[in-house]
Amino acid sequence: MSTRSSRNVILLGAAGRDFHDFLVYWKPRRDCRVVAFTAAQIPGIDERRFPAKLAGRRYPDGIPIRPEAELPELVARHEVDTVCLAYSDLSHQEVMEKAALALHAGARFLLLGPRQTQLVAERPVVAVTAVRTGCGKSQTARAIAEILRQHGRRPVAIRHAMPYGRDLTRQTCQRFARASDFSKHEATIEEQEEYQPWLDAGFPIYSGFDYRAILRRASKEGDVLVFDGGNNDLSMIRPDLQITVLDALRPGHETTWHPGYVNLLEADVALVNKIDAAQRADVEAIVRTVRKHNPDAAIVRARSEILVREPGRLRGKRCLVVGDGPTLTHGGMAIGAGTLAVRRAGGRIVDPRPHLVGQLAKTFVRFAHLDREVPAMGYDSAQVRDLERNLRRIPCDVVVDGTPADLASLVDADKPIVRVDYALGPSARRQLARLLAEHGLA
Repeated sequence: MSTRSSRNVILLGAAGRDFHDFLVYWKPRRDCRVVAFTAAQIPGIDERRFPAKLAGRRYPDGIPIRPEAELPELVARHEVDTVCLAYSDLSHQEVMEKAALALHAGARFLLLGPRQTQLVAERPVVAVTAVRTGCGKSQTARAIAEILRQHGRRPVAIRHAMPYGRDLTRQTCQRFARASDFSKHEATIEEQEEYQPWLDAGFPIYSGFDYRAILRRASKEGDVLVFDGGNNDLSMIRPDLQITVLDALRPGHETTWHPGYVNLLEADVALVNKIDAAQRADVEAIVRTVRKHNPDAAIVRARSEILVREPGRLRGKRCLVVGDGPTLTHGGMAIGAGTLAVRRAGGRIVDPRPHLVGQLAKTFVRFAHLDREVPAMGYDSAQVRDLERNLRRIPCDVVVDGTPADLASLVDADKPIVRVDYALGPSARRQLARLLAEHGLA
């Protein structure tokens, strides 16, 4: 029988939720010891260590971050009692496969919920979550911030954790208000995809993974906090109003992905997005699902309007489309706003696959559903260079930037870049304004 005074724990993570959960739930517990994080989804985040400076005195050497594939070995080596899942955008089948591996290795399998991991803010909080990656959380969150500003409030955005850099001690609490902050914080393309639209709209946005520190700073600057979620993860902050976004192009996903189904159950408002691009029958099927599983939620049907600054530059041209990385990879989508914009403008989408090399070629092999839209992979400088090299190799007349970031400021494609934006339609904005007013927020 073991004589250990504490249980050994492994956190299955992807650099974000796992770090938050450690700080708010596991670090204070004296009856448990986290012996390792594992890493998935995000390239290059394993082989690091969670630093001792952040882990505390009980972890003088920090905590190793290992590939998830090593889980059975880690359970055996460290006599692990508990494996806790701490990342998002997993099918329920995948969740139970991970549970089976943990059980077979001799550990129990644990999921933490909102009540165990959410912090309470001093200011009112509107949390925007989703049932899948790529539903349109950020455009919804920005619409809410704009409505609040129009009603005289001072909204400040808080982003889901994305600490993908090498030095985690510099990423606990970050503030972005101008483009120079990207260099200051060594932001990856994925981070810039999330922050740039907020800056374009004139809003500061906080990120990091020490949400106690983030809440202290953001609450001094704003009188309403808008939490812009990541993937289909739970909000790290307890909301006064939770808006969960559903994708009309992916009916059925609202109840079959973790923790997106939890977000549906937690929602005060269920916003069914992209109805203009979907089949009416699919929209109505999703609405019926919402009414069945969360009958108290208000339902908003929303158009996701595509805005092309220079559509004439696409007509009749060979267009290489670059889209949001997470949406196209682990989000499972094959196309995004860039592809729809080219189709509407009368352009021709080129097939990049015969010309791909390096890491991007491997990405297309790993995610077999990818077709003609290139995911903007840029989790580190090497991937940015790899993306640039591929954009220069692929024969086309114009690169269509369907990412939320400003691709032209990140790479030299050696050809024109036309940017595509997207925004929530006016009808949905009016409905959200009414709901915010009903909750005393606008």
